[in-house]
Amino acid sequence: MRGGFFSAFLNISLPPGPRGRIRNILLYALPPHLFVNPKTFLITGCSSGLGLALAQAALAGGHRVIATARDRQSIAALQEEGSCHLEALDITDAAQVGSVVERAQAVWGSLDVLVNNAGYGLLGAIEECGDEQIRRNVETNFFGPLNMIRAVLPIMRGQGSGHIVNISAAAAISNYAGLGIYGAAKAALELMSESLRAELAPLGIRVMLVQPGPFRTDFIARGMEKAAEHIAAYDATAGRFKRTIESLDGKQPGDPARAATAILAAIESDKPPFRLVLGKYANEKVRRTAAGIEAERAAWEHLGLTADFPPAS
Repeated sequence: MRGGFFSAFLNISLPPGPRGRIRNILLYALPPHLFVNPKTFLITGCSSGLGLALAQAALAGGHRVIATARDRQSIAALQEEGSCHLEALDITDAAQVGSVVERAQAVWGSLDVLVNNAGYGLLGAIEECGDEQIRRNVETNFFGPLNMIRAVLPIMRGQGSGHIVNISAAAAISNYAGLGIYGAAKAALELMSESLRAELAPLGIRVMLVQPGPFRTDFIARGMEKAAEHIAAYDATAGRFKRTIESLDGKQPGDPARAATAILAAIESDKPPFRLVLGKYANEKVRRTAAGIEAERAAWEHLGLTADFPPAS
């Protein structure tokens, strides 16, 4: 009964002001057992898009959220939505990551879910992208999540439980001309996650990859860096993709709020998936890609099988 009362209390919509602050104080102070299985989430990249939607959905569901962004002020409004602690964080700074994770654990004494959401795109042919652009993009989209994972693992191992959620991209299902660097970084994140899953399963820690299609966020407008150089030879390939992406802005079929709800449902399920594919576009892309890989493998199987030593006579 107490759990039901407090669960309902968590979802009361209160405007900013004294009542909202009172609720937040209670949410910080009351012990977890009074609620219906609340989890502590650490989410990166909460200033907009899917990260913001995830933080809001987790708070609305009665969970506790440590929300991070490079600019702490950009996520200040989240504190009015529930039990939320804010941290400024650059995920490429390993020392800062360690300090933030240490403080995050101290807030409520545990870290149950890490969501690696922070990242940005790099749009342009591989030859057009500058060396510094390439390294910075891979640093953010691969090494940043890796920093976060390595920092939380000792805590989750100590708890004997946890869930690591890595937000990937449709570019890691199969890539496009003009998105080579970003897709490569996300593909690295996916393959690392496969090993991580195998390593952590005996320890009670789960790993999930989220493969989203195009969602109506500001990713195209604000989260997509352009290549340093323009080479006309790529206008019909990478250039065409760039024009397609820009024309899609504001018309993406995916709803970030619905995506966040789906991710939470998967996290809270008894048998969560390793790969969660979000949206019709991404689901169809997975089917096409898998079918294409199998068709090509079958067509060349006769040659591929000749590479082994002959069977012993």
